Amino acid sequence: MAAGVELGFAAAVGPAAAWRLRSPYFPSKVGGRPAWLGETGLPSSAALRCGRCQQPRALLLQLYAPLPERPDAFHRTLFVFACRGAACYRLSGPRGPLCVFRNQLPRRNDTYPEEPPPEEPPPDHPAASVAPPSRLRGGAALCRVCGCLGPRACGRCRRAAYCGPEHQALDWRRGHRRSCGQHAAGDDSADAIPEHNEFLFPEYEILIEPEEPEFPADSSVGHDDEEGAVDTSKDLTEQEKLRATGGAGEALASLDEDTLEAMAKHETEEDKIFQMFKDRVAAEPEQIIRYCRGGEGPIWVSGENIPEEKDIPNCSCGAKRIFEFQIMPQLLNHLQVDSLEESIDWGTLVVYTCADNCGEGSEYPEEFIWKQDFSAGSI
Repeated sequence: MAAGVELGFAAAVGPAAAWRLRSPYFPSKVGGRPAWLGETGLPSSAALRCGRCQQPRALLLQLYAPLPERPDAFHRTLFVFACRGAACYRLSGPRGPLCVFRNQLPRRNDTYPEEPPPEEPPPDHPAASVAPPSRLRGGAALCRVCGCLGPRACGRCRRAAYCGPEHQALDWRRGHRRSCGQHAAGDDSADAIPEHNEFLFPEYEILIEPEEPEFPADSSVGHDDEEGAVDTSKDLTEQEKLRATGGAGEALASLDEDTLEAMAKHETEEDKIFQMFKDRVAAEPEQIIRYCRGGEGPIWVSGENIPEEKDIPNCSCGAKRIFEFQIMPQLLNHLQVDSLEESIDWGTLVVYTCADNCGEGSEYPEEFIWKQDFSAGSI
């Protein structure tokens, strides 16, 4: 990643280009199964369960973010997982339905060649090269549904692997009950894993571009006074409406002048913060990622529920965590999670990682993610 803010955009990838989203090409992508970087120390199935409902989390996105100045992080990817249960997103704050893991490798490693991957599709057997893998090259089995570690095997054929009973049941309903018996007849085609299923988020490539310097970095210092005056007058108008509505109006009218002034000031500041967010993304409204490790911090959608330093735990190595990137609400438009009932939702998701970028490159340490929601007044 380059210096300054970089933006990520979701780009559809057809079957002919799906090879770009596999591990040997170090992709940044939304959804689908993880394209794991290192092949040892993958997160356990228990670590990937939602902190609220205890159901398996799906890959939300992965971001290839090498650190050129660090020989041990020549390859480096961050993996964000998210629960599919909408009810788990009701609360703001840390973790809960979300988690993030980091993995890194030196240029010389046991998994990938030192030369950059080719920019052309594999010349031989292109269909096989893009099929979801059932195992890592080191032999570890992967869940047929989510692509995470699969320590559980089908009790009948002993060949299909799963992360847990939920995905074993899902795959059985989706057709493994029919293909399971074919293994006994020596039909290897029964091992083929369907590319997509209802558990996975839709898959897109993430294209990275630098943010154009049209919007000054210090522009967060106040929208002009005129804007504030408009917001204030709007707040006062709303208060007048409340005064005219019976009990609510009487309750508001009974508040002292200082309390009313504080309420109006809070609402006006909240409007300003949300307006700054909208202004900052207006030039590139389709952005789904804002990346700037250790540099310019996140842009918030609300003045509420912004983490303080004490809210961001240090890494297990003892180093502080620093801002690395944020996931924008525009990503929700690509996830097909809209529902007439409750839907997955957020204002922004902010990822903090170890400032020392610790680790030997052979494991997946967990990092920290914070969810901020839109305030009620900005929706």
